[in-house]
Amino acid sequence: MTKQRTVEVVRTTRETDIKIKLNLDGSGSSNITTGVPFMDHMLELFSRHGFFDLEIKAVGDTHIDYHHTMEDLGLTFGQVLLKALGDKDGIRRYGSCLLPMDEALAQIALDLSGRSYLVYNLIPPAPMIKDLDCRLFHEFFQALANSAGMNIHIDLIRGEEVHHCFEAVFKCFAKALDMAVSHDSRVKGVLSTKGSL
Repeated sequence: MTKQRTVEVVRTTRETDIKIKLNLDGSGSSNITTGVPFMDHMLELFSRHGFFDLEIKAVGDTHIDYHHTMEDLGLTFGQVLLKALGDKDGIRRYGSCLLPMDEALAQIALDLSGRSYLVYNLIPPAPMIKDLDCRLFHEFFQALANSAGMNIHIDLIRGEEVHHCFEAVFKCFAKALDMAVSHDSRVKGVLSTKGSL
């Protein structure tokens, strides 16, 4: 029988207070409040399309800007993902997806290798979404990759509407991660010739 992969992580600093609960084997339900409205929308999409149950409550110094909240969301999300994966016994390890959203097309490939690396080929067609600096998505994914020990390649192949571009990216990330964390009965232990991840 598969082990329960539901965990919660709380991370508190002078800049942010973040609690994330993640179920890798969920149905796609979510309850998300980050203080960054567009990020709430993106994480709800991620939850639904990856079939992850996700609860996030974040309070940050958004009166200054969104930087600390976006970066710390990535750090905390990486921590909860790593904890939920446990010993990574039996998982596929790799995941990839090519996903359209109207005129936008995103591609993501990732490896839950334990080695952090981000390749981010994403130039948004607009610098801002309302009051959110689009460069902060790089900070989110860099922090996530670092704390989860994930190798992730993110490519925005095309896109004209900035909302569509990031919607494609987050849905694509959901599908790729769902593939990588899923179990394969052919995998005995971990999928590595070294015997560990």
